[in-house]
Amino acid sequence: MFTVTVRDHVMIAHSFRGDLFGPAQRLHGATYVIDVEIRAAALDPNGVVVDIGAAHDVLKSAIAPWAYQNLDELPEFKNTNTTTEFLAKTLFETLAAAARDGTLGRAAGELDSLKVTLNESHVASASYEGRL
Repeated sequence: MFTVTVRDHVMIAHSFRGDLFGPAQRLHGATYVIDVEIRAAALDPNGVVVDIGAAHDVLKSAIAPWAYQNLDELPEFKNTNTTTEFLAKTLFETLAAAARDGTLGRAAGELDSLKVTLNESHVASASYEGRL
């Protein structure tokens, strides 16, 4: 399996509901370093998995509405605990849609899977992955 990874970061603020989250129930900030792995069983005729520039542009566009925002105030996240796990799946869905519609520079049927990892620190991360 061939893999291409693109990376970016986003700075956000949010809070959580529920005793499980202790002090994170209060508004706090996070800087996520995001890795997106795109996988294919074979390279295309150009010798690549996808267009890396296109993949990075899709990632940048997907996270741009979150940058320097309090996620608690965004309508799409109303009444949602925007945990790292939840955000990984949310990004996966956006990037998978781009992969399926060919925005990554390759026919959707030629790609195998996608994995999105949000690194919230040097010791903790969460991922979501699935087939395309």
